[in-house]
Amino acid sequence: MDTATDTAPVRVSASAAKRIVTLTAAEGQGVMFRIAVNGGGCSGFQYDFSFDDTKTDEDILVERDGARVLIDQASLEFLGGSEVDFIEGLMGSHFEIKNPQAKSSCGCGTSFSV
Repeated sequence: MDTATDTAPVRVSASAAKRIVTLTAAEGQGVMFRIAVNGGGCSGFQYDFSFDDTKTDEDILVERDGARVLIDQASLEFLGGSEVDFIEGLMGSHFEIKNPQAKSSCGCGTSFSV
């Protein structure tokens, strides 16, 4: 299921899209950015960011401004309604998931509980 940004179950901000395009271009032709949710972390679940060159039948593809983001169906259950953003600041830069389903998260922002 390929999804347009305005109707996608997960939104990608303009700054995240720009950074994803830069990162995937450095990885090579046809590489996409994958977001997954795994058990673990200090709050119960953690976000995992990786690169992948294969879209499976269980993945959704969210696209924005040339960025291609894959999310598997199991992770989508935890990410529905979220926005992926890229933050640049004095303390460094990082991807941030604004997840309305998260009841709490750790200080680093990479793990959460539902």
